Amino acid sequence: MSEKKMRLLAKPMLFAAAFFWGASFLLMKNALDSIPTGYLIAIRFTAGAPLAALVCWKRWKSFTPDYLWRGGLAGLTLFGVYWAQTVGLETTTPSNNAFLSAVYCVIVPFMAWALFRTRPDRYNVTAALLCLTGVGFVSLTEELTISTGDLFTLLGAVFCAANIIAVSRLGQGKDVMLFTVAQLAAVALYAWVLALTTETFDFSALARPQVLGPMLYLCVMATAVCMALMNIGLVWSEPAPAAVILSLEAVFGVILAVIFYGDPLTPRLLIGFGLIFVGVLCSETKFAFVRKRP
Repeated sequence: MSEKKMRLLAKPMLFAAAFFWGASFLLMKNALDSIPTGYLIAIRFTAGAPLAALVCWKRWKSFTPDYLWRGGLAGLTLFGVYWAQTVGLETTTPSNNAFLSAVYCVIVPFMAWALFRTRPDRYNVTAALLCLTGVGFVSLTEELTISTGDLFTLLGAVFCAANIIAVSRLGQGKDVMLFTVAQLAAVALYAWVLALTTETFDFSALARPQVLGPMLYLCVMATAVCMALMNIGLVWSEPAPAAVILSLEAVFGVILAVIFYGDPLTPRLLIGFGLIFVGVLCSETKFAFVRKRP
């Protein structure tokens, strides 16, 4: 396919990935009614990793042993993302889970500052304040406490920021798709260790349509297909608009949760979601799309 066609298709691919990931918050909530956290992640990534490997089968001649330790380390942070996010989803709403997960965009510059002494700029600070205020509107109760589910979801956002930094460092000079497969396989391994040592699960539950359907979606669409769409879209897009498109995952998650799960959408939640979304835009684009170009 020509470069022109790939650039035309890149943004629709990113929109598709954001939509499919947004829908996964709702489907994970349904699946958690029947599958423990560890087994859900283990099954999802055990199926997703080979599917992603098939997508890039022509690239396996470039595979070297160092992909294993690189993917293993990055996979540890990615496992933390899905573990904390999935545990959080057990006791919070899909819409809260979707928007609070997006806070990772704002955490990344500050984590990079702590690790590599790269000071955040004024847009990063502004984004952090907007997101912090938004989190307060979304999560804090009248007694100024935060639910366990929202707290775990925010922990997942911290792991997500760590994963982005790990991937940017460990994936340098490597084939992005092969690195992704190694990372997904590592998540599956860690999840099986967790599941087999701490949880029990009756695999016959997977035969029930209300469980099998969401799991197939999570394995195929939300893991293998979305990773491929995102990676291809990122290669043929500019980083700033790509990040904005991917951040719409939270918006899609909320819309679908309100329509299909009946999540309440109060003025307070709308204000909180709005502040978080503007904070993400500020962090990812520095509002370049509204500032005058010289």
